[in-house]
Amino acid sequence: MSFVNWLNQIKNAEKSSAISGKCRKVHYKFIDGQEMVEEYSMDTGVLQRRAWKREKALGGEPDWEIELGDLVRSLNSEDKFVVRESVTEPVLTKRLTKSSLEWRIRNLPYPIETYSVTASPDDCSITVRTTNKKYFKKIQIPELTRCELLPSQELISIQHRHNTLIITYKKPQLLLDMEVAILMVLKSVHTETDDYDESDTLLKQLLGDE
Repeated sequence: MSFVNWLNQIKNAEKSSAISGKCRKVHYKFIDGQEMVEEYSMDTGVLQRRAWKREKALGGEPDWEIELGDLVRSLNSEDKFVVRESVTEPVLTKRLTKSSLEWRIRNLPYPIETYSVTASPDDCSITVRTTNKKYFKKIQIPELTRCELLPSQELISIQHRHNTLIITYKKPQLLLDMEVAILMVLKSVHTETDDYDESDTLLKQLLGDE
């Protein structure tokens, strides 16, 4: 398994978990001092948000960096989301579904033939550019990096509607396998609950069980 290094980091991290309503939040403290928070939907079993806290090079209290979810938002030191959004500048967000990675870039009014969206294996990213040279963006894909996979052009599709460019990347089988392996690890983590009784609901949803 190419994702064994990432899986070992998950296994060795100090983990805590809590379910509130229809969301499961998992907090990780890694050996190197980094922290990660993930939020899963209890309805779909899909990861909805991932944020990192990394030590600053010059010291001081580190900020939360959003890897998945609303990228135009940040977490402050009190774990509250602070909105930082422009109504005119292009805004990038990312979400997962059971079968794909999806990025949405709002405030891009150009027709779909304007956009070039290409896999960039050299730095494990997707490159977005416009023929009118009004927009350029490198989108990193950490999920593939953790699986030691390179992006493939054949797995990319795009749509454009309501001034939003939608980029979809079909999950390769190895990434799907990694997600299941991580959920198997999380199944054994003690989880505080409020009104949810089924501790393995998340795993059942991911695997498609009834």
